Amino acid sequence: MTPDFRVFRQFIDVWIHRTLKSWTKPATALLIAGGIADLKRKRADLILENALLRQQLIVLNRQVKRPQLTNADRLRMVILARCTGFWKQAIHIVQPDTLLRWHRDLFQIYWQWKSKPKKEKPRISTETIHLIQQMANENRLWGAERIRGELLKLGIRMSKRTIQRYLPKKRQSTGQTWATFLKNHSGDMWACDFTVMYDLLFRPIFIFVILELKTRLIIHSAVTRSPSDAWTTQQLREATPWGSHPKFLIRDRDRKYGPLFSSVAASSGIQQVKTPYRAPKANAVCERFMGSLKRECLDHILVVNQQILERSVKEYGSYYNDARPHQGIQQRIPRRYGDRVYPTAGGKIVSKPFLGGLHHDYSRIAYLN
Repeated sequence: MTPDFRVFRQFIDVWIHRTLKSWTKPATALLIAGGIADLKRKRADLILENALLRQQLIVLNRQVKRPQLTNADRLRMVILARCTGFWKQAIHIVQPDTLLRWHRDLFQIYWQWKSKPKKEKPRISTETIHLIQQMANENRLWGAERIRGELLKLGIRMSKRTIQRYLPKKRQSTGQTWATFLKNHSGDMWACDFTVMYDLLFRPIFIFVILELKTRLIIHSAVTRSPSDAWTTQQLREATPWGSHPKFLIRDRDRKYGPLFSSVAASSGIQQVKTPYRAPKANAVCERFMGSLKRECLDHILVVNQQILERSVKEYGSYYNDARPHQGIQQRIPRRYGDRVYPTAGGKIVSKPFLGGLHHDYSRIAYLN
């Protein structure tokens, strides 16, 4: 070997080692660069270097029972083992079976990626997809074929299978909800309930209310200290004069609704709907009214006696029926439920106090010339 070639080789070795020291990341680049540098080395040097590395691995194996390997380390070891037939003799920090298992896992990941379906743009517009989902959510009784017929009315043609693809996965069970049932029958349905207040001497006073579900109109209200079957029956008679009665009446299973109450209801053609035990939401309209009555009226007054409580309940009922917009009926007023036309923005605004100024009713009056 000539001196000039030796100097050139030393220069190449120094340049490669300096490059390897600067390449801390990624490890694959270091591995490839080291492999390229080994191509020009003597066989005897490589044998001695391998023996030295093997001895170091033996020492490390005695100290480290379970080496920590990353996925990139496993991938590089699998690729290098694939390129040589002596990989079983070269493996020291893991078992050969472990390397084979890594290869099977890599093969499985590869075929999962290759078999993954390609994402294709939907052939129908996003607006149509949202329309299908809206129809499915708003109409629980409709299936794919029924939705297809509704789309045909709108000039949208597609197959039943395409519609099934875009239906909500977790769709609620078919059948109407309790809210839908109440909305369909609210015109012929009333509800009644009791609540209790206490006077200054902590004596209970009971409040009885009957209201209509559709309009939230308070049909009748009364106050007593000793409610009984006869008293509750009399309130039902006063609430249904001259044959004006609902088809259904929701009530709970309180003993205040006794045999006399049931007989008068049956003779008037009223079918009683008893709520299940411990289910206050079954009579939610009455429960919400009782909450509004207490929050907006009774919590702000002192109940000295029964007469004051009765007067306050009557006045709040008048305000509730004639002036208070109700959220459950789209901000309409119960007494004027059918009036959907609001007055124009013209005229003087006046206010009328209720409950001593606790609430006010605002309205417009025409200007006087």
